[in-house]
Amino acid sequence: MSRTWAALWLLSMLLCAVLVGQLQAWRYGRQLAEQAEGQAQLMRQQAEQAALQLLAERNRREQLEQRLQASETHFFQELTDAQQSQARLRDRLATADLRLSVLVDRDPACSPVPAASGASGMDHGTVRARLEPAHARRIIAITDDGDRGLIALRACQDYLRAVTR
Repeated sequence: MSRTWAALWLLSMLLCAVLVGQLQAWRYGRQLAEQAEGQAQLMRQQAEQAALQLLAERNRREQLEQRLQASETHFFQELTDAQQSQARLRDRLATADLRLSVLVDRDPACSPVPAASGASGMDHGTVRARLEPAHARRIIAITDDGDRGLIALRACQDYLRAVTR
């Protein structure tokens, strides 16, 4: 009987070892499943945060594009207005409707008009000299280029301010 008890005892020990091993395997499997679930949840949260950041970035980009479009439209209109103004000025110069003139500095010592004695009330105003039409056209072309340059510079500055905000 001692052999039977020893075999039963050995069999029960073996059965306990197998059950303990199985129990450990179940607990380990459950821990792995919980860890995998936690990792998956963390990955979902990170993906949601990344999606929210992308959405916010896209909204900022769209707002910037809208501001830049409005700025571009404004400066294009300003450039068009300046070009139309210059074209009207050139047309008026070409039709002799307008003549450009400059102030001439008059030296009183060389003046053919005698100085007034006392307060006579006669005013010999400023002397102006008219420019030739060719010179006037060149001056208008130079101011037109300057206006375009200033408008383009303002547009670039506004673009940089909008982008660096």
